[in-house]
Amino acid sequence: MAQGLEADAAPSTVEAIAAAYLQASGGDAATALHRAIADALADLREAERRERRCERWISRGYVRGALPPR
Repeated sequence: MAQGLEADAAPSTVEAIAAAYLQASGGDAATALHRAIADALADLREAERRERRCERWISRGYVRGALPPR
């Protein structure tokens, strides 16, 4: 548990994530930070990829749903 928190106090989400990365890195704070940043960037890239894919689906839907010429 993060320093400064009482034993009966639930850590915040950020504190819980930080503690998990710190534990996974064997207590090496620099490694934990690098891993957290790398994971966050990977998640951001995946979210952007999904957003682009959804935009393509929407664009195709507009084209397919277009009214026929008069």
